[in-house]
Amino acid sequence: MKAVATDSRGLFDSPLERVVGKRTATRLAKLGLSTVGELVRYAPRRLAERGELVPLAQVEQGQNVTVVAKVLSARLRPMNARRGFLLTVMISDGTNELSLTFFGKSSRPLAYHEKRLSPGTLATFSGTVGIYRGALQLTHPEYEIVGEEGIDEEELKRPRPIYPAAQGVPTWTIAKAIRTVLDLMRDEEVTDPLPPAYRRSHGLMSAADSLRALHLPRDRGHWYRALDSLKHEEALSLQTLLAQRAHEAQAEESTPIPRRSGGIADAFDSRLPYELTAGQINVGNEIAIDLASASPMNRLLQGDVGAGKTIVALRAMLQVVDGGGQAALLAPTEVLAQQHYRAITHLLGDLSCGGTLGAPEEATRVDLLTGALGARERRQVLAGLASGETGIVIGTHALLSEGVDIPRLSLAVVDEQHRFGVDQRDALRGRGVNLLVMTATPIPRTLAMTVFGDLEISELTELPKGRADISTTIVPAHLESWVNRAWERAAEEVAGGGRVYVICPRITPTQAEDGSEVEAEEGRPPLAAVDEVVSALAEIPALDGLDIGSLTGPMTSAEKESAMSRFRNGEAPILVATTVVEVGVDVPEATMMVILDADRFGLSQLHQLRGRIGRGSKPGLCLALSRAPEGTLADARLQAFAATRDGFELAASDLKLRGEGDVLGSRQSGGRSHLHFLSVIQDGKIIEQARAAAVQIISADPELTEHPGLARVVREAARREETEYLERG
Repeated sequence: MKAVATDSRGLFDSPLERVVGKRTATRLAKLGLSTVGELVRYAPRRLAERGELVPLAQVEQGQNVTVVAKVLSARLRPMNARRGFLLTVMISDGTNELSLTFFGKSSRPLAYHEKRLSPGTLATFSGTVGIYRGALQLTHPEYEIVGEEGIDEEELKRPRPIYPAAQGVPTWTIAKAIRTVLDLMRDEEVTDPLPPAYRRSHGLMSAADSLRALHLPRDRGHWYRALDSLKHEEALSLQTLLAQRAHEAQAEESTPIPRRSGGIADAFDSRLPYELTAGQINVGNEIAIDLASASPMNRLLQGDVGAGKTIVALRAMLQVVDGGGQAALLAPTEVLAQQHYRAITHLLGDLSCGGTLGAPEEATRVDLLTGALGARERRQVLAGLASGETGIVIGTHALLSEGVDIPRLSLAVVDEQHRFGVDQRDALRGRGVNLLVMTATPIPRTLAMTVFGDLEISELTELPKGRADISTTIVPAHLESWVNRAWERAAEEVAGGGRVYVICPRITPTQAEDGSEVEAEEGRPPLAAVDEVVSALAEIPALDGLDIGSLTGPMTSAEKESAMSRFRNGEAPILVATTVVEVGVDVPEATMMVILDADRFGLSQLHQLRGRIGRGSKPGLCLALSRAPEGTLADARLQAFAATRDGFELAASDLKLRGEGDVLGSRQSGGRSHLHFLSVIQDGKIIEQARAAAVQIISADPELTEHPGLARVVREAARREETEYLERG
C-alpha cells in the first residue's frame, strides 16, 4: 500500500531503514512501504478494544479484558486430534492463574511466541475470555511485553489499531515501527494540504493530529474523527489535481466549430429513419456547445448498452466536418473498429462517399485504419488523411502510431474508454483537439468523479423507441434437462429467422480468451472452450443440420470478418465465440445468447455480452449457464444480472459486490485507484464536497500559490502517476 502523499522533504521522505533499522525496513518492504511518509499513512483496518483492566480473579467468560500477569510456563507441542501445533501458556497475577492458547499450522510462528513469553516475562494480555474443558482461557490474545518503565494504565485503556499484515510482518511489528516514527515526528514536518477555512468548516483535525490519532487514538470516536480528516485530505488532494488538469485543458485554445446549417450534419439528420431520444438530443446539444467554444471539449459520455452513443458521436463528427475539420474514432479492437466503420458508412449512405462520382456535394470520405490493412490500402488511407480529403477516420491503436498525420484533427472520440486507460486517452488530448470519451460500462457518479474528474460527464439513460425486450434466465449447468432445453430453444430461434451467440471463457481447454496459456483448475470441470463446444453442438440432435461458426481473438482479421459475415447472413446462424464480441458487434437478427460458465464472468462483462442481442425488433433471450453454489459471490453477481437490464443499476451492484479497488483497475484509472482512506462507495458526500471546493480553489488560484501545502501533495500525486505510468510502460 502506498501513501496518499508524502512530504517532499525532512523526515517523511526518509528511507525507513534510517529510522527503524534495516531488518524491520526489509520486513515492511513486503507491504510496499519504503519511506517514513508511506509508513505513517498506512491505515489500520480496524480497532481492537482491549477491554477493562481487571484482576484475574474477576475474569468471566465472554468478557473482553486486558490483564497484567507474569508467564509461569510455555509449552509448544503437536496437536493430537488434527494436524498443526498448539502453544499453551500459563500466566499468573500472583494469586490466580489463566491459560492462553495459540494454534498454528506450523510450529515456526508459535515458536516466536514461545520465545517471547518465557517464564518470568511480565506482559499485558488482551482478548475475549472463552472456556475449554471447564477452565477459562484466552485464545490468540494480543499481548505486549511490559518494559522497565512499568505499566501505564491510561495507555492500556486505549484501543489497539490492527494493521493489514503479511507473512513475517505481524501487526505488532507495524505498530512498533509506526510508534518509533511518531515519536520523532514534529508538527511542522507534516504537510497540511487542507486550507484552514475548509478544515474549520468541516470540523477537521490538523494533519499531524490526524496521523497521531489514526495510530494512537484515545477512543473509537477519536479514531473515526482522524479517519474523517484524512478522507477529506485525500479527496481534496485528488479532486484538486483533477480540477487543475481540467482548468489547464480549458486554458488551451481551440478553433470554435459552431454547428452550420445546410451541411452534412443537416443532411444526415434529415435522413434519419427514426426519432432521436430526448437524451440523445440533450447530450448532442451539450457537445455542440462545447465544439463551438474557443476551449477544447473534454467530455465523458456514459450510456447503457444500446442507448445510441454512436449516433451522438457521429453527429458531433459531422459538425466538425462541416467546420472544415477532421474527426477520429478510436476503438479498442479490430472487430469493434470494423463494426463502427460498417455502422457509420451504412448510416451515412452516399454521404460517406466524398470524392467519388455521384456523391452529394456535402459528402465526406470515411476511412478505416487498423493494423490489418495491407501496405497499399494503408498508403491510400494515410494519403487521404494527410490531404484532408478524409473527414472521418475510424481505427484501432494504429491511429496512434508514427506516420499517421491528421493535419486538421479537431475531434477525437475514444470508444470503450475502460479498455484504454488515461495514458492512451491523453495521447489524443492536447493541441486544441476536442475529446469525447465514451463508455457502455456505466459507473456510479462518485466513482466517475474519481476516475474522470477532469472531464465533464454526460449520461444517456434511456433506450431508443422500438428496442426489443430481453429476458434473462440462470440455468443450473448440472441439470441436464435444462441444458438440453436451452439447445432446443436455440434451434427454435434459428427456425424463426434469429441468430444465436454461444459464449465461452476459453478458446481451448488450455488457452484463455486472450490467447494466453492457462492451467486446468483442480477440483472443477474444465471451462467451456470454443473448439470443443463447436464439436459438441454438432452432435446435439436439436441442432442437426445447422452450420455452427466460431470467433476468437487470435483469428486473423479476414477470418473474423468471414465468421461475422456468415453469422449475419444466416449461413452459420449459431456463433460460438469468446468475449471478442463483447462490445460493438451489432447484428439485429441476433435474438438469443447462451453464456457458458457464466459464473466466471464479471457483471459488467455479462451486461455487455447480453447487449449483443435484442438489437432488432424481436425480443431477446439470454441463458446464463452456471455452476456457482447458492450464496456465493458469483451467484450474487448472476442474480443481480438476471434481475435488471439497467446498466447504471448493475454498475452500482458491481461496485458493492467487488469494491472500488477492483472496479478501479489501473488500466481504467491510472494512478487514481490508490485510495487508502476514501471509499467511493461510502464517502460520496465527502467526494462531492471536495470536488466543489477544488473547483472553487483552482478557479481563484490555478497555480495554488496561496495553498502551498495543497500544492505540494498535488505535485506529489502527479509525480506518482507519472512514475506508475513509466513502470507500466
